Amino acid sequence: MLETIHTNDAPAAIGPYSQAKKFDNLVFTSGQIPVDPKTGDVVGENVTDQAHQVMKNLKAVVEAGGASFDTVVKTMCFLTDMADFAAFNSVYEQYFTDNKPARSCVAVRELPKGVLCEVEAIALVK
Repeated sequence: MLETIHTNDAPAAIGPYSQAKKFDNLVFTSGQIPVDPKTGDVVGENVTDQAHQVMKNLKAVVEAGGASFDTVVKTMCFLTDMADFAAFNSVYEQYFTDNKPARSCVAVRELPKGVLCEVEAIALVK
């Protein structure tokens, strides 16, 4: 059964999409950017600060779907500058300590609202 996932603890979608979809025991999130869910403002001016907010938003969506960071099987990470790769990784590894999901990380030309990073995930509901 397909279910739409929404939480007020992460930013609302800024386009025609859902925060996440749950199908059977899998949660597929949309990309999360560093937007404060309460104010709608972009958080942070550098990739480190922005990555922390991205991970908080992603965690909220994953958990709203009944999963956790311990059950994330794949992430897709987007950076506007690969020079930020090491700084991004230093934040990312703070959130995925025991579980190291499969991951792609690519540089893109631009992200919504001019942010520096975005992350989406696929997680298993146990």
